[in-house]
Amino acid sequence: MKKIFFLAAFLTSSFFYAQIRVGIESNSQYYIDDEKIKIDETEAEERLRSNTYIKLDYFKNKWEFGTQIEAYYPKAIINYNPDLQDVHIGTIYAKYNDFDNGVNITLGHFYEQFGSGLILRSWEDRALGINNALFGLNAKLRLTKNLDLTTLGGKQRFGMGFDLSESYVVGTNIEFNLSDALKFESTDLRLGASYVGRLDEEKVVDYNGVNDLINAFSGRVSLGLGSFNLSGEYIHKQKDIIFENDDYVDETFLDGNAILVNLGYNKNNFGSSVNLRRLENMMFYSERKFTGNVYNKGVINYVPALTKQYDFSLQNIYVYQAQGGVNWFEKRNGEIGGQYDFYYDFVEGTTLGGEYGTHLAVNGSYWAGLKSSYNFDTNILNDEFLQFGEKYYKDLAIEVRKRYSTKFQMIAMYMNQYYNAPLLEGKFDDVKTDIASVEGLYNFSETTSVRLQLQNMWATADKGDWGAALLEFVPNTMFSLYVTDMYNYGNSHPESRIHYYSVGGSFSKGATRIALNYGRQRGGLICVGGVCRFVPESNGLTVNLTTNF
Repeated sequence: MKKIFFLAAFLTSSFFYAQIRVGIESNSQYYIDDEKIKIDETEAEERLRSNTYIKLDYFKNKWEFGTQIEAYYPKAIINYNPDLQDVHIGTIYAKYNDFDNGVNITLGHFYEQFGSGLILRSWEDRALGINNALFGLNAKLRLTKNLDLTTLGGKQRFGMGFDLSESYVVGTNIEFNLSDALKFESTDLRLGASYVGRLDEEKVVDYNGVNDLINAFSGRVSLGLGSFNLSGEYIHKQKDIIFENDDYVDETFLDGNAILVNLGYNKNNFGSSVNLRRLENMMFYSERKFTGNVYNKGVINYVPALTKQYDFSLQNIYVYQAQGGVNWFEKRNGEIGGQYDFYYDFVEGTTLGGEYGTHLAVNGSYWAGLKSSYNFDTNILNDEFLQFGEKYYKDLAIEVRKRYSTKFQMIAMYMNQYYNAPLLEGKFDDVKTDIASVEGLYNFSETTSVRLQLQNMWATADKGDWGAALLEFVPNTMFSLYVTDMYNYGNSHPESRIHYYSVGGSFSKGATRIALNYGRQRGGLICVGGVCRFVPESNGLTVNLTTNF
């Protein structure tokens, strides 16, 4: 009897001294055809779609256990990875984390990133339908005060939690704080190096020269000196057979490499950053057959577009996607270019700052293909190191943010764009745009406000000129209501001019938020963090729920 009592007391005390966290997110859509927009007949067989995630984490002393249950039921939202289906475990893990002694070991599914991610990044993005977690062992050790080591191995998730790639992914990463080791006081100097390998479970026997193990190596350095910072990273990927259009290109091999340089200078009211990058055959998949898939399935590394993530809707019609891979049949490989961002804050009381100050920002980017030559005798594609080939994308934007009173503030923005639509989307003409956007926010009180956006885009091709407007009213901290419309009034085909209207609202209390909206969704690319997913045109009702406790 005493044993039962003590066991019950132990379990009860364990429960109360432990911590449990629960997170729920559910996104549901009901698709409705109207006179202008109809979804594909095959997709129309199941008009109600829902993606739901329930995450449970249990913390007890240095231990952590967790799982994520995922439901794509009756089916996933249209144009998500078709391997996401039904109800299953998405991730499950056990972790031992002894922070004081520098030991962190995870068994099960885990996310990881080495350096900038150009050599390895496993992550989840529910808006894009990406979850490329690794399933295996991830061990992080602090070898000394300034030296950290990570080593991992496992298989990559490409569908539901236990839909795992046929190859193994292994890797090691070292981070060394040199400035701390040498006791630099005003200089921050860090070094890093990584290795990632993909080991095929079954040998490719139909083609000569194919290695079971493909290796990638990277080295990087970052320097912070006063107001100035500089970092650089180089990655090399071992030569591998080209895989395109669901088949091997016989006796055709290419290696890959990437160079990334970041510079920044910030002092007083001025800030700046410049990012330069060159990619050559740097898409790295856990299986060759995943090469070029539109769902980012099985991607080992992270190759985002280095352009600014704009807020206004018309600025996101022609978004750039990084061209990190090789297109063998079009004899194109990689990209080269960069982005820049400068800002200056005019302080209060100056001529341009006025009574409340003014924020001025200028940013832009330029991206082109590598200048390449092709030898038909040897079947070899040569890329010149720092030569620019065909222009892919360019943008330039100027933004002014200004507060005119304690209740009213405004954003005004102009953007100029070039978009190589024939190459990037297979359309007929390239597109040049000029976009003007303005937003005003009026605060009636600390909790009540109204926001109005007006935009116009002049475009030389594709669907022509667009106009857009958004009106949002926030009556208090719990509710928000909005109505918006985008209209391609300049479409040269009048019958194709469509109002993409939407009306909706949200309710928030504590960690719970419910949003409901009805309207049309413009087809095209939706991008998060520089990674994009294509969505088709649709019309319908959407309900979103998120909560944590």
